[in-house]
Amino acid sequence: MNTSIKYGYTPNEEEITHNLEQIAANLEGFASEDVYKACFGLMDQTTLSGNDTPSSVKAMVEKVNAIPSAFPGFPLPASCCVYPNFASVVAATRSTKDLHVTCVAGCFPASQSFLEVKLKEIELAVRNGADEIDIVLALNSFLEGDYAAAGAEIKASRECIDRVAAELGRRVILKVILETGLLPSSQAIADASFLAMENGADFIKTSTGKVKVNATPRAAYIMCECIKKFYEATGKKVGFKPAGGVSSAMDAVCYWTIVKTVLGKEWLNKDLFRFGVSSLANKLLSAVMQNTVTHF
Repeated sequence: MNTSIKYGYTPNEEEITHNLEQIAANLEGFASEDVYKACFGLMDQTTLSGNDTPSSVKAMVEKVNAIPSAFPGFPLPASCCVYPNFASVVAATRSTKDLHVTCVAGCFPASQSFLEVKLKEIELAVRNGADEIDIVLALNSFLEGDYAAAGAEIKASRECIDRVAAELGRRVILKVILETGLLPSSQAIADASFLAMENGADFIKTSTGKVKVNATPRAAYIMCECIKKFYEATGKKVGFKPAGGVSSAMDAVCYWTIVKTVLGKEWLNKDLFRFGVSSLANKLLSAVMQNTVTHF
């Protein structure tokens, strides 16, 4: 796939480095109580541990439910993100449907299985209450240069989601995780971004949080530039989700600023911007309260 020709985009390494240095140099100036609170409302509050249980997942959701009373003025996180077998737990425990049920599916985190197995897991996640499905790009195909096969898996996932959601009278969001820390170049990040968007992604997401290198400002900047080019070419707005290693309030401000700089204010809402996080919530609460908060 030649994204340079199709979308007029090739990552400009020097320009990206310069712009990221400018953002980093002025980051304190972008931070504010309003930005911290806004970032809080963009979180997919996540637990993806081997020792998750129905009880532990329920406890996390109940802590999210308690936010309006415990911390007046804070928005609810956008969703709770869990493994597919816990979709029904989140759906049954949440206090409002405004809090979405997000499930990683399609044999997360490695996406190493048969497509039929991936699609069945996606189907079961939706049937059990998932409002949003996060899948991982099939790197076994993508890294071999077989972009057609990798794209076909995303398209099949999109079609599966839409079919089951239609049966249930719902709409379900698809996020595609690129696992940017395992991609060999900036151009590969761009190619993966366009491939995911062309095949039906509602969001493109940096990482699983399960590899050595997860979200980075550089990967985020490239992905946001691709989203902008895709929007200019197609008129479709695709969302962005950094995940993995987004653990401090200033991390959140950094990604917020990248999105605002590249895509503009119209992307600064939960329909187009999310954080995949497990530990960020306490840091944002602490930044606003100016005290150490351990709600989660």
